[in-house]
Amino acid sequence: MISEDAVEAYNKRLTIDTSNPKKLTPSQRDAVKSYGSLAEGLLTNRDLAMFVHHFKFEVNDAMANIRTHTDEANAERIALANQLSGIDSFVNTLKSAVYKKNVLLRSENTDQNDTK
Repeated sequence: MISEDAVEAYNKRLTIDTSNPKKLTPSQRDAVKSYGSLAEGLLTNRDLAMFVHHFKFEVNDAMANIRTHTDEANAERIALANQLSGIDSFVNTLKSAVYKKNVLLRSENTDQNDTK
């Protein structure tokens, strides 16, 4: 079953084209800033970083412990590599959100300086 939290998270996901910050509405700008701030909070959270690294170490250890080259072992290697790729993609998504927020803030600061 899909929970209310999952529906809310889906509806709040960032689907805004941030390639031209000047075309964003004030509510879209606020959404980009909020999303980026949430992502920045996660990226700077030492506990989350520790668990992400521990997960990656465990997956790498599991891959290193596969000694055979059967179809089953190769499939397990692929599955583990996909897990590593997934966690890296998650971290890159966080970094992207922070980057978009920073680009928007720089754009706003430039606009404010130009109007002075």
